[in-house]
Order: sequence, then structure tokens, then C-alpha cells
Amino acid sequence: MSESIRAVDRALDILLCFTRQTPELTMTQIAEQVGMHKSTVHRLLGTLEKKRFVDRDQVTGIYHPGIRLLQVAYLSLEHNDLRRLAAPFLRELGGQSLETVDLAVLDDNEVIYLDVIESPQRVKLAAAIGMRLPTYCTASGKAILAYLPEADVKRILMVGMPRHTEHTLVTPEALFENLRQVKDQGVAFSEQEYEEGINAIGVPILDLNRLPIASVAVAGPAYRLTRARMLEICPFILSTANSIAEKLNLSLRAGASNLTV
Repeated sequence: MSESIRAVDRALDILLCFTRQTPELTMTQIAEQVGMHKSTVHRLLGTLEKKRFVDRDQVTGIYHPGIRLLQVAYLSLEHNDLRRLAAPFLRELGGQSLETVDLAVLDDNEVIYLDVIESPQRVKLAAAIGMRLPTYCTASGKAILAYLPEADVKRILMVGMPRHTEHTLVTPEALFENLRQVKDQGVAFSEQEYEEGINAIGVPILDLNRLPIASVAVAGPAYRLTRARMLEICPFILSTANSIAEKLNLSLRAGASNLTV
């Protein structure tokens, strides 16, 4: 690996240190995470700051993601064909369910929201585009995991299954049993598994080989989005996922070589 490629690789490792859980970091924390000398990290951070990929608080010296990353993110979303094709179907589902609707894709061992349709109700789920959530305890994630090869699921679970609530499935055996039910039923339920008081129902968007491209989910307060209510929503969310898959797969068959997901 050439020195210039190594520098790019290290700079990307630094950017990947910033997550929803760690949106702000000191230079020392970054150096510890990436395993580099502070002098190297300081030099790379200086370049990233100059290009506005990171910003540094002039008082505390703490770093956080810069405005240039936001610009790149919006550009990516603007040209994301999956999001564009799914948008009208997601809006329709939002009107049918009156709850928050999200479109998510798998990214490493998490799901990331590509789009969110906010509930019109006063009490609603706080969700945003770009939010990352664990796969094993969310409806969006389990809808995708159920249709992946078992070896891929085991690899994803190697990072661990920490408990978030008393309802979280924390062993691979329990999760695989749940995923079999998801595949049998075609829908995934998360009843306060990730967050107390929040329920969700998710359905995968499958490609022509029956592999998951993404998932659609409806989420809301558990007192309102009960199991009975989720069962009422089932036909709507299944229809939404099938419509998006049909639209997407038609585009694929038409040879849309620049289709992005």
C-alpha cells in the first residue's frame, strides 16, 4: 500500500470514529480508537479540518463532524434511486398507518434510515434520516436478517447482543428462532425490544433472488401501536414493500446500471 493510499485509509478511519453514540471526540480518544500516534492523528485532523470534514471547538479542542460531510450525505440521498422510488409508497403508508414510517438498509452490523415519514400525531417516535440502530432488536433490522444467509447473520451478531430492555433477545438461539417466525410470517415485530414504550412492525424489500435490499417499518408508541393495531397495519405494509420491490426490480430488469441503494 502506497503512502498516499495509507493516508486516505487512515483519514477515513478517523471519520468513522464519529457515531451517533460518539458525535464528539478529543484527539486522544480518536488516536486510541484508530491505534495511531497522536502526531499522525493531529496531522490528519488538520487536513480534514481544513477541508471542513471535521470541525474543532476552539475552546475545548473537541472535534465533531463538519459541514462538508453533511453536504456529501445530502448529495448521496438526492441521487439514491431506492429512496426516490420508495418515496410515494412510504407517504401512502404513512397516511394509512398514521404512525412514523421508515426505509432502512443494512450497513455493516446496523440498519441506517434512508428516509423517514413523520407521524401526523402529536405523540410520535423521534426518528431521523441517517439514524443508525442495531439489527437484532428492531423491526427494520430483523426484517432484513430473516432473509440473509445464516452465516451472514452470525457474522453480524459477533459484535454482541447487548440488552436494551427486558424484552431484548440477547442470545443467537433466541434470535434465530424469532427470525424463523419472521420468515414464515413475512413480517417482523419489535415490541419494546430496543426502547421501552416503542413498538414497530417491519417488512423486507426483496430482490429477484429473494434477498433483502432494504426494509420498511412502521413504529410508534406501544400504547397506541399495539399488537392488534400492528396486525391491522400488516396488509398495508406488506403491500408497500411489494410495490417498492416491484418498482425497483422492474428498474433493475430494465438495465438501470446506475441504480443505487
